[in-house]
Amino acid sequence: MTPVTTFAGKTVALFGLGGSGLATALALKEGGARVVACDDNPAKMAEARDKGIETGDLRKVDWSQVSVLILSPGVPLTHPEPHWSAKLARAAGVEIVGDIELFCRERAKIAPDAPFVAITGTNGKSTTTALVAHILREAGRDVQMGGNIGTAILSLAPPAHDRIHVVECSSFQIDLAPSLAPTVGVHLNISPDHLDRHGTMENYAAIKERLVTKAEIAVVGTDDDFSRAIAEACARKGVDVMPVSVGSVGPKGVFADGTRLVRGTPAGPLPVADLAGIRSLRGAHNAQNAAAAVAVALALGTPDNRIEAGLRTFPGLPHRMEEIGRIGPVLFINDSKATNADSTEKALKSFDDILWILGGKPKEGGIASLRPYFPKVRKAYLIGAASDAFAETLGDSVPFERAVTLDRAVEHAARDAAALGAPAVVLLSPACASYDQYPNYEVRGDHFRELVKALPGINPTMGA
Repeated sequence: MTPVTTFAGKTVALFGLGGSGLATALALKEGGARVVACDDNPAKMAEARDKGIETGDLRKVDWSQVSVLILSPGVPLTHPEPHWSAKLARAAGVEIVGDIELFCRERAKIAPDAPFVAITGTNGKSTTTALVAHILREAGRDVQMGGNIGTAILSLAPPAHDRIHVVECSSFQIDLAPSLAPTVGVHLNISPDHLDRHGTMENYAAIKERLVTKAEIAVVGTDDDFSRAIAEACARKGVDVMPVSVGSVGPKGVFADGTRLVRGTPAGPLPVADLAGIRSLRGAHNAQNAAAAVAVALALGTPDNRIEAGLRTFPGLPHRMEEIGRIGPVLFINDSKATNADSTEKALKSFDDILWILGGKPKEGGIASLRPYFPKVRKAYLIGAASDAFAETLGDSVPFERAVTLDRAVEHAARDAAALGAPAVVLLSPACASYDQYPNYEVRGDHFRELVKALPGINPTMGA
């Protein structure tokens, strides 16, 4: 735990007692604050009380005595409209921040030189976060990994000059962290996502930009227009920018040239590593992730040979193009983390002869942008609330069936793949959120894994 001492002796209001909210309440209490915590779920309130956290209705507190409101990143700050707790705080002139901000203030107080890597992007941030942490650990560094990737940042050990924090940041978390100023800030890419919470692409991009414009070193993907603009904004503010790209090679930064990763120098590109044969990093999208991770490792003084060793031993992430098993020539892939079309595109690019399981709670734009990859799909199996809309988009381009549930989709896809008698891939890559049938993408992916492992003749592979 990182005790939060910056609000010692003060009253702090907190709304949202999920995993990070509860960890934040405990860290504040440990640091000497009086915390009044609230959640719409009575069970969460009861759990907090069991752990010694004071709970109460924030509608009834004396806001003149409250120093700050800590808001869960899952709670709307601005769009589609501010949560009622945020409205009350603003009306009282009370600051609203999140757990990443509390970590930043504690770091500034106790160890301002502590290495801090913050990573964002519409897609790829979890893989990049895990890969950075893995490379640095394999190089013998003391690494703490958390944030949006799953472990609450305040559950990690405190900042120290010889300890590196590698933290994934969502746009919601960045919006609640005004003093975010990492040693190395990483921005990977931008595509439409979470516009219900940010209003416009311009506002979404502006929030992402905040993570890198105060960094000492900004590692920025330059393969989309919004991200190139972010790199230019960093340069104008005097930030040391290390571009990363798939395809183009420049005089500075790290680039993917096919499967080769090269470092740009004024004298020309120098090889750093080769991704060929690393199944956990297949595909152009993972080449960008790996290039960004290499740039971070280089910025933190990691030798090239340690970087390459870390890349080769990276196990990959659960639910992100995770190999579950094989039945003869048929490979089963769990890509449940693909919750939008842009993320699913990466999987469709990486495989051929696909039996595609997709659907759930749809995102804006649906799957129309994936039409160029429809010829790679042998058949689609539609599940969840998006079934009708996706069926209309697929039309006559791809044979499909409305499987409705994941159980039925796996059963039918396995049957159809076996009937092909040739190499094929059964791919769960939903291009949707999970909330219509599952509480989150992890539970959806775990269910897929269980269903596949129960198939007759399955031979588990690296993801099992």
